[in-house]
Amino acid sequence: MQHDTITPAQPEHSLPPQQDDQKPIFTRSSESEWMELLSTAFWAIMVALVIRTFLFEPFNIPSGSMKPNLLVGDYLFVSKYSYGYSRYSLPFGVPLIPGERVLRHDPEQGDVAVFKLPSDTRTDYIKRVIGLPGDRIQMKSGRLYLNGQRVPRTATGVVMDERADGSKVRMDVYTETLPNGVQHVIYEESDNGPLDNTAEYEVPDGHYFMMGDNRDNSQDSRVTELVGPVPVKNFVGRAERIFFSTNGRAHFWEFWKWPVTVRYSRLLREVP
Repeated sequence: MQHDTITPAQPEHSLPPQQDDQKPIFTRSSESEWMELLSTAFWAIMVALVIRTFLFEPFNIPSGSMKPNLLVGDYLFVSKYSYGYSRYSLPFGVPLIPGERVLRHDPEQGDVAVFKLPSDTRTDYIKRVIGLPGDRIQMKSGRLYLNGQRVPRTATGVVMDERADGSKVRMDVYTETLPNGVQHVIYEESDNGPLDNTAEYEVPDGHYFMMGDNRDNSQDSRVTELVGPVPVKNFVGRAERIFFSTNGRAHFWEFWKWPVTVRYSRLLREVP
């Protein structure tokens, strides 16, 4: 028996029907995905390296030598361009930059700066610039003298400071005014400590005299066998801004404690 079925007529110049098993023209292999991932990671590392070398480098504060202005657990950005660039601007201190510095800008009195320790250039220190080349520095009974003139300080109070071992110590707080007008706060445990009476130091040409704000608890240029005057080539950069701060009372795995250990009032604070 015949079936009265019909099929649609095909136009004479119509395209052939699409095949169900037609595949995309281009496919990405697992190898190309890995290559793309490696390329992205490479360029991310290069960008981070350029920023760290020429613009900003992060540092953290491991000791209390700059109290009360910088605390243990502060994380801050250091501007690498502030003083120009030396070999110590580069990773691992690779000696690729000629001379002492290029694009040099001299540190100013009162700057808080990171530098390579003269006795061990693998170690970074952070202190305040007190003496410039040619200056004469001396401590007498806890008072700072610059070029024979006593630097003025104003008492602002007393605090009980916590040491690393958890014990408390009484600190006198002063605002010190440097000859160029820069003011900063310092701690004095007493005026008769080992670093409160020194010989007069003359800062050599091309060097700077660095001191901690926690005057009786700072290894700085007064300790000549360890630090002494710092060559300009050893400067890494100027401390600019605190971007994070924690009191350290939580282990890294105690994530539930993280929110209460952050010092929120210090976030994004300019380094005084």
